[in-house]
Amino acid sequence: MQSVFRIASMLGALTLPAFGEPVTEFMLDNGLQIVVIEDHRAPVATQMAWYRTGRADEPAGQSGIAHFFEHLMFKGTDSVAPGEFSAIVAANGGRDNAFTSDDYTAYFQRVPTAQLGEMMRLEADRMANLNLSSENVATELQVILEERGQRVDSDPSALFREQMSAAQYLNHPYALPVIGWLHEMQQLNRDKALDFYDRHYAPNNAILVVAGDVDPAMVRELAQTHYGPLEPSDTVPLRLRPSEPPQLAARRLIMADARVAQPYIMRTYLAPERNAGDQKKAAAITLLAEVLGGSGTTSVLSRALQFDSQIAVYSGAGYSGVSVDSTTFSLIVVPSAGVSMVDAEKALDDTLAKFMETGVDPADLARIKTQVRAAEIYARDDAGDLARSYGAALAVGLTVQDVQDWPAALDAVTEADIMAAARAVLIPENSVSGWLETKATP
Repeated sequence: MQSVFRIASMLGALTLPAFGEPVTEFMLDNGLQIVVIEDHRAPVATQMAWYRTGRADEPAGQSGIAHFFEHLMFKGTDSVAPGEFSAIVAANGGRDNAFTSDDYTAYFQRVPTAQLGEMMRLEADRMANLNLSSENVATELQVILEERGQRVDSDPSALFREQMSAAQYLNHPYALPVIGWLHEMQQLNRDKALDFYDRHYAPNNAILVVAGDVDPAMVRELAQTHYGPLEPSDTVPLRLRPSEPPQLAARRLIMADARVAQPYIMRTYLAPERNAGDQKKAAAITLLAEVLGGSGTTSVLSRALQFDSQIAVYSGAGYSGVSVDSTTFSLIVVPSAGVSMVDAEKALDDTLAKFMETGVDPADLARIKTQVRAAEIYARDDAGDLARSYGAALAVGLTVQDVQDWPAALDAVTEADIMAAARAVLIPENSVSGWLETKATP
């Protein structure tokens, strides 16, 4: 996917069916993209505001500021006191939260449908009118510093994953942790926060997803009332990120920490992302992950390592292509008691080599496709999950049509497609192999 995100102009509204849920898409004059997903089974609605800014969009030397600003968005405006936003949501019988990732920051509220207009009023207010005092910024900075201490610095697995990402990317900002490096977090301040707000928080850098018991015409009217008056920004930065150079050498790291209760091996490979209008490769890689490690009982790795040889107590594989730029394909092996890390990694390599020779079992692929189709159907039981699926995809440059085409793209994958994906992704030079141990192996 191109690193520069361009907002395509839209004329009118586009309505497309997806597994039965009507989806309507339109755009306000100020550039706010809006997607409405109808689900009339319960009188509730989810509003999600997605900003096309995440850890990879941060200024150099300010790692963690996107996540920091997620916290600051709850610190009030001229009309809403600090902390009052969530209190209003709760008083209206709803719940709210927010999250930051590599490529986006999102805020959501789930409320009775009758309160949707109030949620739009609140979200639009803080999109344009955030009022940050030096005291509030300083207080919230301490909160995120403590969060890093509790969730990262006190967790060897979290520290290990940080080191793995830093080793995987030679030049791209995906190497940075979402929460930020501690020494850079400590330098964040009000001026940096306000500059980040001015650059990234604007209707023409946002996507509004509304899902649930709603009518598109009603959503359009409410959105026009509350978001329509907001001015677009002419300072939203283009997503011109540093590109990743060719990776020429496999990397390896060993991390030892006395707090580790269960040592394990992780390997990541650089892998392509899903691209708008061209999802075939990503679909094949997704099913490659399912074939190799998607099941704890029937996948290639689990059969070979957990049952046949009993080398491991757990094994798995993972991949998500919802990303602006190249992402990772991951493998994990947790050795059985008494099995060395050397022997466990050799068993992993031997299993992968055998898989490359024998290929995909057609019966396994048919079973996996059935499970994937079922999972897609079950995922539509929750309007909030639907909102998240569409919002995340749109925030990285995919389209409504791409989201709706994804199940068919997965279903069209063949055994040959999966093996082509394996040959393209499982390249040693693009890999990082890591051991997390209690005590370092010489």
